[in-house]
Amino acid sequence: MEIPFDRWYDAIFYRRSRRQFERRQIEPRLLDKLNLVCNEFRPFPEARAILLNQSPEKVFKGAIGKYGQIKDAPSCIVFIGSKDDPFINEKIGYTGEGIILEATAMNLATCWVAGFFRPEAAAEAAQIGKNEKVFAVSPVGYVSDKWTFEEKVMSGFGRSHKRKPLNELINSYQEGMLSTATIKTILEAARLAPSAVNRQPWRFNIEASRITISTDNLNDTYKISKRLDCGIAMLHMEVTALKLGVNGKREFQKPPQVASYCF
Repeated sequence: MEIPFDRWYDAIFYRRSRRQFERRQIEPRLLDKLNLVCNEFRPFPEARAILLNQSPEKVFKGAIGKYGQIKDAPSCIVFIGSKDDPFINEKIGYTGEGIILEATAMNLATCWVAGFFRPEAAAEAAQIGKNEKVFAVSPVGYVSDKWTFEEKVMSGFGRSHKRKPLNELINSYQEGMLSTATIKTILEAARLAPSAVNRQPWRFNIEASRITISTDNLNDTYKISKRLDCGIAMLHMEVTALKLGVNGKREFQKPPQVASYCF
C-alpha cells in the first residue's frame, strides 16, 4: 500500500500516547478499516501487525503493577517480526508507526508499548510463527478528553509535545539539494516521534543528498531497542518528505547509524 502522506502527516501533530480507555467497543467499520491497513501496510516482509479484536487484559496484566497500567482498552495491535533480521527493530518501528498514525487519523487512541507487557500472552493471542517474536504492542480504542495524572506522568508531556530542541539533535549539517526550510520541516516531524520513556535517542547527520538517522549511543535503556524508536522517527521523516514532494529511498545502516533517507 502507498503511504497516505496527507492523512498521516496531519496525525503526526496530534497523536498522543494514552493508557486509560473508555469501556466501549470500536465501531465495526473502523475495525475493518484498521485491520485492512494492518494487512496491507507491509513495507518489509519481515515485519507485520495483527489487530486483536478482543480485550488485551492478559497482554498487559501485571506488566508494571497498578501504576501506569493500560486500562480498559477493547482491542490491541501486536507488532511481530523475524528473529533473524538484523534490522528488524527499525522495521517494526517504521511499520508500526504507520498503523498507529492511521489509527490516530481515525480518532482512535494508541500507545506504543515495547517493554512493559507480557510477550508470551501477546504471542499466543496473535499465533506467531516459529521464527517470529512480538517486539511491541499498542492498545487501541476511545479515550476521554480528560487526562489522568498517571497518563501525564507516564507520557512525560501530557497534552503537549515535550521535545529536545532541534539543534541538540543534529550532529552535522551540509548544504545540498534540499532547502534549509525543507530539511527543518522534515526533522521537526521526526522530532515529534514517540520513544520509550520519551528518551528521544535519534540524532541526525545532514549531507548533500541524504539525511542519516543514528542512535545517540549504543545503550538500550529499559531493555527497549533505540533502533525501534528511530524506525518510528524514520517513518515521520518519509511521510513529511512525501508531503513536501520529495521522493527518495531508505537504506538501513549498521550501528550506531540506523538508516538514511536518500533523495
